[in-house]
Formats: sequence, C-alpha cells, structure tokens
Amino acid sequence: MSCIKVKICGITRLQDALDACEMGADILGFNFVPASPRYLNPYTAREIISRLPPFVTRVGVFADEELSVLNDMTTFLNLDAVQLHGSEDAQYCRMVKGSVVKAIRVSLPSDLEGLDGLDVSAYLLDARVEGFLGGSGQTFPWQLAKGFCRSQRVFVAGGLTPENVGDAVRTLTPYGVDAASGVETEPGIKDPVLMERFIRTARCAGIGNGGGCSEAVC
Repeated sequence: MSCIKVKICGITRLQDALDACEMGADILGFNFVPASPRYLNPYTAREIISRLPPFVTRVGVFADEELSVLNDMTTFLNLDAVQLHGSEDAQYCRMVKGSVVKAIRVSLPSDLEGLDGLDVSAYLLDARVEGFLGGSGQTFPWQLAKGFCRSQRVFVAGGLTPENVGDAVRTLTPYGVDAASGVETEPGIKDPVLMERFIRTARCAGIGNGGGCSEAVC
C-alpha cells in the first residue's frame, strides 16, 4: 500500500501554500466557486501556483462551471486536476481536460450507488449538509464508505481535523484525506501548526494501516 495522500484545500494566500508544502502536503486545492468563502481570483491563484515547489499537485475546485470556462482555466492555471462539486454528469466529466476528482456528498448508503459510470480518476467524499456544496466542517458517517474506499480511489473530506483524521484513516484506509476548515483560523486562512499536526497524524495513521511511509514522519 502506498503512502496516504494529503490535500490541503481552500488555499488563498501564497504563504499558506508554501507552509503546506513545507509541512509535507502532496496536493493543494484552489477554490473557484464564487459563492465559497474560500473563492480565489484566478489571477491570484496563477501567481501562487507559479511559485510552488515541484511535484506538488495543483487542483482547481469548481461546481457546475461552464465546460469551456473550466477547460480554459485549467490551461491558464496549469492545473493538474479539477475537483467537481456540482451536478456534473458522466458526459461532462469525460470532456474535462485532465484528471477529474468527483465530489460526492454522503449521508445515506444510496449516495454511493451508481457511480461506476463516471470514469473519473478519484472520488472525494464529503458530508451532505443543506446549503453547502462542501466546506461545511461536518463529518459524514464513515462506516457507510468502508466498502467504497476498498474498491475505489477515494479522498475523505468533511470536517477532518488534526483530532479526528487518524480515526478516519484507520476506519476507511482511503487513498487520501482532505482538509480545509479543520486547519484554519478563519475561512481561507490556514494555521501552519494545525496543518503540520494534520499531515503528521494522517501519515502516522496510514503507517498503522500498512502504508508505505517512513516512520520518521511520526
């Protein structure tokens, strides 16, 4: 089993991005959903992305964006993947330039049914909360996703913090974990201490589940 991937999402400031990379984050997420409190102007995002160290994966977060706009932004920002939080269907996903992570909001077992036809690179599981496409700070019932995480490449999100990410990893053995509000002092403002604790706790839990990381990270 490979080392668990850690994604820090909702980056809005260069220093936060650099801190996350220094703490060992594999993936950074940049939110382009206008209604989100973590929305980032594409020109600001482009400047931040241009100054990232090598081998850090750059993901753009969108929801029901016009396909041509999304593909143009993917090229403009030099994104490695897009994360889709809206009602995007299989045809839409196939027409996206680059890798797709499809966000699924979970509250019932039926939320994880009928997804095989999407043909995406990975799924991101988040809590289903009325009025939120994501970033609600609430967890979903992890037990519902145990089988799904065994059969699919899955990022677990939704209310993850340094205090509970270890339990999430031990319960689900996911491909990766994702944090936004759980490592912030306020929406879009990351705390380097919380990011370091989150990343270290996730990696240590992954080692306990048979992950391939060096125990030096603990």
